[in-house]
Amino acid sequence: MMIEARTAVSADHADVSRLVLAAIDEKRLQRGGDIWSRLEAPIEPIESTITKAIDSPDEAMIAGSIDGAVLGFCAIRKALLHDGETIADLHLLYVQAGARGVGLGEMLMSEALAWAKAQGCVGIDSTALPGDRQTKNFFESFGLVARRLTVHRSLRE
Repeated sequence: MMIEARTAVSADHADVSRLVLAAIDEKRLQRGGDIWSRLEAPIEPIESTITKAIDSPDEAMIAGSIDGAVLGFCAIRKALLHDGETIADLHLLYVQAGARGVGLGEMLMSEALAWAKAQGCVGIDSTALPGDRQTKNFFESFGLVARRLTVHRSLRE
């Protein structure tokens, strides 16, 4: 089995678009996912989001494959801090359910960290929804720890 993570190219649009939509659908069902999907998730048309990430020097779309089939991705971008330095915002990392547990997510995360370091970022942020212990543990295995908690109350009764 050959596992690979690389910068996404135009030919990856269909696969990455499918995976972005799957990631949104999966996260939407988790606690906190409804608001996340309507506030922070990529918006339609997904293809433009992917094109922007591929073409921008301040963003990266990384495709992860097993035996040549794109089964995961991560999307990362630089964010400007008030003091002029930058931080990496890993706003999506997803591996298709059947391809989990074989190292593809780790490979994507390693590529994201390498990209952030090459960009001169002072740190990297990402999000794990409440109760998503698997994602939290995954990020912690790379040294990412909580630096803030976002709280929410629905006003719909």
